[in-house]
Amino acid sequence: MPLQQGSARTRQRTVLLVGIVVLLAALVLAVVLASLLTHGRHEGSPQMLKWKDRGTTRNLQEVILGRCYNYITAHYPELGDKDCLKIWESLKDAFIYKNPCNITAEDYQPLMELASHPVPCNKSLFWSRTGDLAHRYTKSNQNFLTLEDTLLGYMADRISWCGDPSAPGINYESCPKRSECESNPGSVFWKVASKMFAEAACGVVQVMLNGSIEAGAFRSSSIFGSIEVFNLNPDKVSEVHIWLMQDIGGPQSESCSGHSVQRLISILEERNFKIICEDNYRPVQLLQCVHNPDHTDCRLCTNST
Repeated sequence: MPLQQGSARTRQRTVLLVGIVVLLAALVLAVVLASLLTHGRHEGSPQMLKWKDRGTTRNLQEVILGRCYNYITAHYPELGDKDCLKIWESLKDAFIYKNPCNITAEDYQPLMELASHPVPCNKSLFWSRTGDLAHRYTKSNQNFLTLEDTLLGYMADRISWCGDPSAPGINYESCPKRSECESNPGSVFWKVASKMFAEAACGVVQVMLNGSIEAGAFRSSSIFGSIEVFNLNPDKVSEVHIWLMQDIGGPQSESCSGHSVQRLISILEERNFKIICEDNYRPVQLLQCVHNPDHTDCRLCTNST
C-alpha cells in the first residue's frame, strides 16, 4: 500500500509539473503573438510612420529654446519675463505621442497663452504668396511686424514637428501634409497663431500680395483669405492698406483693379473697413530693386527726349 500511495503522488506531481509547463508555454506564446500582432499593425498602417512631408526637425528642443532665448534677449528684452522652458514644454505637450492627424486648436492654447505678446498698433503686416519679400522688408524696416516676427512665429518659422502614438512619441522621419490631413500639427499651429495675430491687430494694418501670380493675388483658401481677413476687428482696425507687388521684370498678372483684389476689397468693405490699395508700393519695390538695380522698373527717373 505505501508503494502504491507513493506512485500516485509521483504521478500527481508529474501531471502538475506538466500542467505548469504547458501554462507557461501558453503565456510565452501569447506574449510573442501579441508582440507580432502589434508590430504587424504598425507595419500594416504605413501612414502612421511614413508621410509625404519632412519629419520633425532634428534637435527640436534645442532649436526652440535657442530661438526663444535669442528673441527675448537680443531682439525684445522687454519680453524677458517669458519662460522659454515652459514654452517648449507646452509645444511638446501639444503633439508628442499624439496621432498627427488629430491635433486640435485646444492642444495649442497653453502655448499661445505663454508665448503671445502685444503687437503695437499700425505695425501688423499680413502677406500671401510674398513671404520672402515681406520678411526682407520687416528686417529692413522695424516699423512693421509679420506673424513670423512675433515670438510664436519666430520660434516656429521653417521648422516642422509631429508626434506618433508609439515610442519615442515624435516622428523624425516624416510628417503629414495638409493634403493628407488638415488637422496636422503644423497646419493647426499656424491657423491658431494666425487667428490670434489678426485678432490683436489695431490701427492701420498692411497686406502684401503678389500681383505676378497668374491665378490671382488673393486666394480665399490661403491662411490670409480664410482666417486672417475674417478675424480682423473693425472696432480696432481703422484702415487696411493693400500693397500689390509685382515681380521686377516678371509678369504683371494683376493690379489693384484686378478681379481677385476687388473680391478682397468687397469682403473688407462688407466688414466696414476702409481700404487703400497701391500697386507696387515704392518702399517695398526699392527693396526688390536691390537685386535688380539696372532693370527699367528700378529707375528712379526717366530721361525725357
